[in-house]
Amino acid sequence: MRLRCAVLVLALLGAGCAGTAEQSLSLSRSQTPALTRIAFGSCADQNRPQPIWGSVLAYQPQAFLFLGDNVYGDVSSSAMTELKAAYEKARSIPGISKLRAQTRVLATWDDHDYGLNDGGAGFPFRTQAKALFLDHWQVPADDERRTRPGIYFSRLEGPPGRRVQIIMLDTRSFRSDLVSTGKRRPKYAPDPDPRKTLLGAEQWEWLRSELGKPADIRLLVSSIQVLADGHGWERWGNLPAERQRLFALLRDTRATGVVLLSGDRHFGAIYARKSAVSYPLYEITSSSLNRPWRDADEKGPHQTVAALGTENFGTIDIDWTNRTVLLALRDIAGRIVRRQAVRINDLAG
Repeated sequence: MRLRCAVLVLALLGAGCAGTAEQSLSLSRSQTPALTRIAFGSCADQNRPQPIWGSVLAYQPQAFLFLGDNVYGDVSSSAMTELKAAYEKARSIPGISKLRAQTRVLATWDDHDYGLNDGGAGFPFRTQAKALFLDHWQVPADDERRTRPGIYFSRLEGPPGRRVQIIMLDTRSFRSDLVSTGKRRPKYAPDPDPRKTLLGAEQWEWLRSELGKPADIRLLVSSIQVLADGHGWERWGNLPAERQRLFALLRDTRATGVVLLSGDRHFGAIYARKSAVSYPLYEITSSSLNRPWRDADEKGPHQTVAALGTENFGTIDIDWTNRTVLLALRDIAGRIVRRQAVRINDLAG
């Protein structure tokens, strides 16, 4: 039964053509089947083996979300030689090719597929990096990302009462410089300067508009962590005014059903904050698909489970009948090793 349902969903979503990463829905959103199985992950080094794709495919997701560092291609010049080679090698990896042939894939980037470690708006080759990104993920010629700065976008899927909104943020193209400590750890210090931005003015206005659309569950994808505190690497907390702006926007728009997805850290974890908005705000970080931090032992103040320092991918299982969501981190064999069950009604304030 599951296989027949998966085939039907893939046919309706138009994801049955080999090599097609992303296509516009041919049906209106009210006719689109409800999403119940979503997988996601980050940090896939094209120069290392990637056996995890067998377990991802066995999970049979209706969609897979790449959260960033989808390849490692930091560049040394405008020729973009390293990033071009990284994408070329990634296209030859059998597991990724099979995933793209069988499952609809949506992607945003982080620093290493942006082209500069910890890079932001000051990266001089971001226009060239964007062109390579859009071509690699086969973004259609008429997609709005082809004509505006940045790569942020969103999708609404499913009928009323079972509607999922997927919002993919761009945390690189517009981000102001961070304050360096001059040390390896902590690398960055929080900067309270209200003039600095993470998303940029245009993306902030776009996000406000998107959050005003009706949805039952909203997957808000940020390549870097939002809720995590207590570490000195990249995170929204390095620009605390911007993080507070995000929380205020969620409150002002009365956007319910928000769940945060993030990557970047080379370990998996789940976080929760109960006072940021009018309902518990959860974040699940899935990293890395094949480049894990095996000794990770981080214990942040909002962390609800122990850090997972082995290869992992994330999954979201939605039970629309019982109105529940299972957020999970799965190991290289596909076994659930960290989980958080959430009632959809509890995300309504």
